[in-house]
Amino acid sequence: MTSFWLFLSSVFKWSFGFFDLFSNVINWVLFLVAFGFFCYWCYVLVSQLGANTDKEYVNSTNGKHPYYDPKIYNKEK
Repeated sequence: MTSFWLFLSSVFKWSFGFFDLFSNVINWVLFLVAFGFFCYWCYVLVSQLGANTDKEYVNSTNGKHPYYDPKIYNKEK
């Protein structure tokens, strides 16, 4: 029975070493994905919204969802 627990201990030691290595790899993968999103965000801000091209933007919901709706916010007299 002792050999079983020694084997289980060695398996746990190996698995923690594996997770330590795998966590480093997954950390770099997530960093690269986040860096890609950041670069895309900068691209949209600079190239698509730069040079006042955002003035050509047309809001499709303008007037349909007002902040103040007199039908909802009505003071009863």
